[in-house]
Amino acid sequence: MVQKEVVYVVSDSVGETAELVVKAVAMQFNGGHVDIRRNSNVDDFEDIEDVILLAKKDRSIIVYTIVIPTLKEYLDRRAEEEGIVAVDLLSPLMNAFESRLNKQPHHQPGLMRKLDEEYFRRIEAIEFAVKYDDGRDPRGITKADIVLIGVSRTSKTPLSMYLAHKRFKVANVPLVPEVPPPDELYQVPRKNCIGLIISPDKLNEIRKERLKALGLASQANYASFERILEELDHAEKIMKRVGCPIIDVSNKAVEETAGLILDILKKERSI
Repeated sequence: MVQKEVVYVVSDSVGETAELVVKAVAMQFNGGHVDIRRNSNVDDFEDIEDVILLAKKDRSIIVYTIVIPTLKEYLDRRAEEEGIVAVDLLSPLMNAFESRLNKQPHHQPGLMRKLDEEYFRRIEAIEFAVKYDDGRDPRGITKADIVLIGVSRTSKTPLSMYLAHKRFKVANVPLVPEVPPPDELYQVPRKNCIGLIISPDKLNEIRKERLKALGLASQANYASFERILEELDHAEKIMKRVGCPIIDVSNKAVEETAGLILDILKKERSI
């Protein structure tokens, strides 16, 4: 049976990086037969002292990714005093970055994991926006951080995706006279719902362009003023019943409207 070398991995975060590096190096010597003992979230001298004593007893190597200066200095000093090999994986590269960029590092553990968590929250929000786009499933209304309501072509879907990239779960519901809004819409706190309105002229222009892009006649009922006025009147009645804030998107870019939505939410939720 091959004797496994013991390596203590020490980190003020999770320690995944150090463990992967140790495994990669071990493959070059003994086919990866190494006993890695990970010590994660180390945040005081006592944690380091425990590892020092164990490593001394086992005559082991310590491999560490520590960005808190006081902990790193303590580990280096104690390892030297006890004759233990302690390998710092981060400092050489951090020093190179510091010299090249002429900036000080944050010295804050767990930033990579925080970045990963933000990334996955963004992906989750995007998937949510796709699933609950255009009123496909009313169950999403009560789960959403933001619910957008309005007639067709008021930028509900682009806004949903834009806000999703900012990690908000957004559902949007089209308001059509022939289709009663889902009951869930009236269960949403008013601070979570935003009504989108638009001028009849602008909506007429947008819908005509949409019909043209689809190869349909611009005189279709979808783009007629009579139909547009009917839809807008119906939508305003629903918005008043819901009691939600309303934004006129007539001449606004998606980014501008999204900024207004976030401002409204911040104000509403601080009251």
